[in-house]
Amino acid sequence: MENDRWESLPEAANRIGAEKYFLRLYVAGVTARTQEVLERIQKVCEEYLKDCYELEIIDIHQQPHLAKEQQIIVTPTLIKVLPLPIRRLVGDLLETEEVLRGLNIVRKPAGTEKDAGHA
Repeated sequence: MENDRWESLPEAANRIGAEKYFLRLYVAGVTARTQEVLERIQKVCEEYLKDCYELEIIDIHQQPHLAKEQQIIVTPTLIKVLPLPIRRLVGDLLETEEVLRGLNIVRKPAGTEKDAGHA
């Protein structure tokens, strides 16, 4: 059924803008581990992508058709939908540097730009 699908990549790009990151985090139920991963991803997003991201959480227990469409077989899985290219991180998402590298985020933490160039 078409109404059960989430928005397409062009729809998402038009809605959130080209300068924003659009991320999807696939989890399997509400567990202590899920909560820990979610908090880590939100912290990374707030610190490195402040006001420039949208994070969608998808529980594959509640929406198995979405997991099937994206061929999600391991959780947690984080997908950077935008900006292109699409990148997929699977498994342990608790290491900030690995998440940044995996998502190809090169932006400095919020508030550090004004300190650049000072000795």
